[in-house]
Amino acid sequence: MTTRRLVISRSAALVGAASTGLLLPSIVRAQSGKVRVGFMLPYTGTFAQLGGAIENGVRLAIDQQGGKLGGREIEWFKVDDESEPSKGVENASKLVQRDKVDVLIGTVHSGVQMGIQKVARDTGVLNLIPNAGVHAATRALCAPNVFRTSFSNSQPTLALGNAMVEKGHKKAVWITWKYAAGDEAFEGFKQSYTAAGGTIVKELGLPFPNVEFQALLTEIAALKPDAVACFFAGGGAAKFIKDYAAAGLKDKIPLYGSGFLTEGVLDAAGPAADGIITTMHYSDSLDTPRNKQFRLEYAKAFRSQPDVYAVQGYDTGLLLVQGANAVKGDLSAKPAVIKAMESATIDSPRGKWTMSKSHNPVQDIYLRRVENKENKVIGVAAKALADSGAGCRMG
Repeated sequence: MTTRRLVISRSAALVGAASTGLLLPSIVRAQSGKVRVGFMLPYTGTFAQLGGAIENGVRLAIDQQGGKLGGREIEWFKVDDESEPSKGVENASKLVQRDKVDVLIGTVHSGVQMGIQKVARDTGVLNLIPNAGVHAATRALCAPNVFRTSFSNSQPTLALGNAMVEKGHKKAVWITWKYAAGDEAFEGFKQSYTAAGGTIVKELGLPFPNVEFQALLTEIAALKPDAVACFFAGGGAAKFIKDYAAAGLKDKIPLYGSGFLTEGVLDAAGPAADGIITTMHYSDSLDTPRNKQFRLEYAKAFRSQPDVYAVQGYDTGLLLVQGANAVKGDLSAKPAVIKAMESATIDSPRGKWTMSKSHNPVQDIYLRRVENKENKVIGVAAKALADSGAGCRMG
C-alpha cells in the first residue's frame, strides 16, 4: 500500500508539473525559438532578378510588422533553385529535411514548383507560391498547406476575351510558345473570347524559347484578323513586339496579350510597344494611395522600383504575417494557420484580394495600354476574378 501510495503521489506530482509546462521542453522551445523561413527562388540565371524582387517584397512586408512573425524572431534560409526543374525535389528537401523550415516560399518557374509541390504534399510543410502560375498547383495537385499569392496562368487571359470583343474585334488569331504556360494562357483566352462571341480563326505556336517569328507574322498578315492575342514574356516578348511592328502589322491589326507581354520589357521594346493592350493583376501606374505608399517604401528600402514580382512577394509576406499572428508565431499549429490564411483579406498594392477555396487569389484584373514606356491602367477588365480550381480536392 505504501508503495502504491508513493506511485500515486508521484504520478500526481508529475501531472501537476506537466500542467505547468515543466515537462514540456519541446513546446517551450517551439514558443521561444525562432520561426524558420526558407526561400527557394532563382538567385542566378535568367530569373535571378525576379527572385531578388520577390525576396525583397517578402522582407519589406515583415519588416513593416516589426521584423517578427507572431512576435517571434525569424531565422532565414535560402536555396538557389537555378530555375532547374530536375533539382526541384532535391532543393526543396534541403530546406525541409536539412534546415527544418516552418514555411517554404517558392518559386518562380512552374516546372520547379512541381518539385516543391511534391515535397509539400509529402511532408505537409507550409508552401507559399509567390509566382509560378502552373494550374496543377491549385487544381489537381492542390493541398491544404499550399497557397498561391500570384495568379494562375489562365487568370490574366480569362479577362482578355471580353475586352477585345467589346472593342469590336470579333475574329482573332492566337499566338504563343507551345509549352505549359502558353497552353494554360490560351485556355483562359479561349474561354473568355468565345463566351463573349468572338471566333479564334487560327491558333499559332512555336517551340519555347524560339524567337523566329517571321513566318508566323506573314501568316497573320494573310489571315487579316480583327486582332491578335498572345502570350510571351521576357526577352522573347520584346523581340515579338519589335518584329510585329517591323512586319507592318502594328498599325493594321491591334495586338493584345497577357500582361507579361509588356511587363519589364518596355525599354527593350521601345516605341513598337505603344498602343498594345494587356490584362494583368497589377500595374506600376495603379493610381491608389496604397500602391503609391508601397512604391515609395520599397524604393526607400531597396533603392530600386518595384514590379509585379515585388508585389507578389510583398503579398506573400502579408499572408504569412496573418497566418503567424493567428497562432502567436507557432506555425506548427497548422490547422489554425491554414484557417487564418484561407479567410485572409490581403490589403495589397494591387488592390484587396481574398483566397479561393483552392488557395489561389480572387483578384481584380486591370486593362492596361502601353503609353510612353508605361503600362497605363485604362480600366478594370474583370472584378474579383477567380480561377476555376478544377480538379482540386482538399484532403
